[in-house]
Amino acid sequence: MFEKMLVLGIESSCDETGVALVDASGTGVPRLLSHALFSQIAMHQPFGGVVPELASRDHIRRVLPLTQEVMQSAQRTLADVDVVAYTRGPGLAGALLVGAGVACSLAAALGKPAMGVHHLEGHLLSPFLSADPPEFPFVALLVSGGHTQLMRVDSVGSYELLGETIDDAAGEAFDKSAKLMGMPYPGGPHLAKLALEGDGAAFKLPRPLLHSGNLDFSFAGLKTAVLTQAKKLGDDLESRKADLAASTQAAIVDVLVKKTLAALSQTALKRLVVAGGVGANALLRSQLNAACRQRGIRVHYPELAFCTDNGAMIAMAAGMRLQAGLVDLQGLQGSYTFDVKPRWNLSEFQPRPVPMG
Repeated sequence: MFEKMLVLGIESSCDETGVALVDASGTGVPRLLSHALFSQIAMHQPFGGVVPELASRDHIRRVLPLTQEVMQSAQRTLADVDVVAYTRGPGLAGALLVGAGVACSLAAALGKPAMGVHHLEGHLLSPFLSADPPEFPFVALLVSGGHTQLMRVDSVGSYELLGETIDDAAGEAFDKSAKLMGMPYPGGPHLAKLALEGDGAAFKLPRPLLHSGNLDFSFAGLKTAVLTQAKKLGDDLESRKADLAASTQAAIVDVLVKKTLAALSQTALKRLVVAGGVGANALLRSQLNAACRQRGIRVHYPELAFCTDNGAMIAMAAGMRLQAGLVDLQGLQGSYTFDVKPRWNLSEFQPRPVPMG
């Protein structure tokens, strides 16, 4: 237990710059004091996707002004910060280096420890930022643009991978399918909005690995099927686009829901956490809520503002690790060299508890 523990978190793994301050004092769930976020969507939109070099440069421009904004909003000064946390990976190497470099430089200037955080752990623990935080253990469905995984989460730092995508993630399936239909970047939200006007049963699209007998996912074949169907429609694509969008969304959600229910059945757990950008999808939430309600399973989501990448989840993950005794603060003190891990398996990020005192 810490009498005082203010954690500043910096997220810069892709195309959003996020900064947040949490209070991890005491034994309760760390409390969010302030957060700020800048999205680069408008900058990348003309290119149809994230341009890594542009992303890195923009993080440089945004991170310090956002930090000042957060500190002012929380009515704290940088001198009050006890730990500076940052996303170490996974993500875009250049973008990660910006956040890591700023965090470690700031920590060195303050004489405080700097702490690298796993981006996916931030997503897994983001529902603890909500007014209705979950309790351990739970099954977690992590669905974003780069990751689709089912995890068993027993405690902070104790994660078991149950299944993951073998190719495209669910978010990629949304975005790439939308691009094939001529929608602007990022396509997922556009596809979901258009799907409201269409018939999800209009086109028979594949549900890859739905009956595989395991909890792995595959969405590359669905993208190919969408491309084939779009070519078949030809000049009729525009008039049938809503139906194709709805059918695509239905296929993705169907797989996510059924695999998640299988994971819950396999583990016999009665609590589910859904995190990541795709977790904001209304159809996914509706179907999961209905299915879990029938089975007596509680479902927890992060607030919509924390579904996509953000600094609050990084600060929260750092604060919860500190409270769980998984961080050697003395070992971090005075060490400001850093590296980043663009590819980083969450199973590698499970250190043993550190003796306190």
